[in-house]
Amino acid sequence: MRRPGWFRPAGRTGRDDLIPAAIDIDTRDPFTAYLLGVQAPVALRDVEITSPMMDSLRDQGVAVAVPLISQGELVGVLGLGSRKSDRPYSPDDLRLLNRLATRAAPALRLGELVRRQADEVRERERMAQELRVARLIQQNFLPSQLPSLPGWELGAHYRPAREVGGDFYDFIPLPDGRIAVVIGDVTDKGVPAALVMATTRSMVRETAQQLVEPAPVLTRVNAHLHADIPPNMFVTCQYAVIDPVAGDVVLANAGHSLPFLHHGGGVSELRATGLPLGLMPDATYDEVTAVIQPGQGLLMHSDGLAEAHDPDGEMFGVPRLMGLVGKHPGSTELIDVLLNELAVFTGPAWEVEDDVTLVSLCRAEAGTPQRCVLDEFTMPSREGSEVAVASRVVEAVGSRLSEPKRRRLHTAVAEAAMNAMEHGNHYREELDIGVEVRDTGSGIAVSISDEGGNASLPKVVEPDLVAKLAGAESPRGWGLFLIREMVDEMTTRADGDRHVVELVLHEEKEQ
Repeated sequence: MRRPGWFRPAGRTGRDDLIPAAIDIDTRDPFTAYLLGVQAPVALRDVEITSPMMDSLRDQGVAVAVPLISQGELVGVLGLGSRKSDRPYSPDDLRLLNRLATRAAPALRLGELVRRQADEVRERERMAQELRVARLIQQNFLPSQLPSLPGWELGAHYRPAREVGGDFYDFIPLPDGRIAVVIGDVTDKGVPAALVMATTRSMVRETAQQLVEPAPVLTRVNAHLHADIPPNMFVTCQYAVIDPVAGDVVLANAGHSLPFLHHGGGVSELRATGLPLGLMPDATYDEVTAVIQPGQGLLMHSDGLAEAHDPDGEMFGVPRLMGLVGKHPGSTELIDVLLNELAVFTGPAWEVEDDVTLVSLCRAEAGTPQRCVLDEFTMPSREGSEVAVASRVVEAVGSRLSEPKRRRLHTAVAEAAMNAMEHGNHYREELDIGVEVRDTGSGIAVSISDEGGNASLPKVVEPDLVAKLAGAESPRGWGLFLIREMVDEMTTRADGDRHVVELVLHEEKEQ
């Protein structure tokens, strides 16, 4: 530990000659124990011990060391050089110095505590800013909406941990009409992980257009990433190429959690081996092939779900996850089931330990209406941002609804988003609301979730207009009633620590 010390060099006088110097105060140094024992000014020439701190003081011209002791701790040393007359300090001088030290030590200790607190505040502010930057990087590099793939239902979910990790997923259109699906996880948190995530995603996207096939793509990305990745970091990654017409899947795996294929005989893992990206420059990767038949699905996931723990420390686990996949083919239905089961398993007080990322692909059976996620995103709980949420939802819906229904949807979503931010998250900007927009095949469904799952959900009550106009009732309280009147269906539920409001508008039937 380093403390400030002051001394007067030999042969000089005057306050302007006081020179600040840093000395090492080590609790293991023999001179520290000596000063704590005598608790009085000490002439260094009279002390016969070997001590790095004494050597440092002597090198700086100190003749007398005055310990500054507060609450039994040596918080500093006042050092004085030799007198110009070479006469020793008198007993009166030493008594005066001791009284000064007794008064100065508590002030020095208080100043040190204030400095430490200021340093801690700056560190917390720095970490908060780093988390904001990391979240922004992640949000900008995750897909703003899922691709439309005829005959397939796609679903994706990303929920960051409190400390932002490095999960990512992507859908990459390939030159031959196939599509690449990517999911990955950077082994770090904060801005470094977010930057490596963005770099890896960009490398995969660029290489996919050139090489297309999974193993060559991961091999080249690994070689390039190894040269630039920070020490002690690596990236687990899966890269799958899907032929949407034939249902063929070719997958390579760089140390990521194994994906699950739901098929007629149950659930199986698609096993392909390979080291995480960035570990070894010459790593190579195996490929595994499969066919997704109509009615079957594929789930790619990060380890945040399987490694979540309940209040007693039990892990959610891969067997439990596989069992749930076996009961549900895929896409948004499977993702909803998994998140609901996770919420029940972990309980309402759970804080996300690691990013939870899910990507599901389900091949529709013949004659099944297509149901796909049009957009999925999060928004900080900031006053006024509900308009941006509503506008983005309406943009994702596009021409699937008539103009009058789009206006109704805009109003309903804005009101629901504002309720989620205000009442669910209490306008705490570090808490996001989640928004998912789905094409159900017969209309549009919008789910808006917040972090207020511990509170009871309010009931929709038709307001008394006369009482409100007369001032007998609060002018507020219209929210859920207004939303219900704007949409065809409205449901609310609590999923663990989250409230979810789902709004549905049906497409008009052609006459």
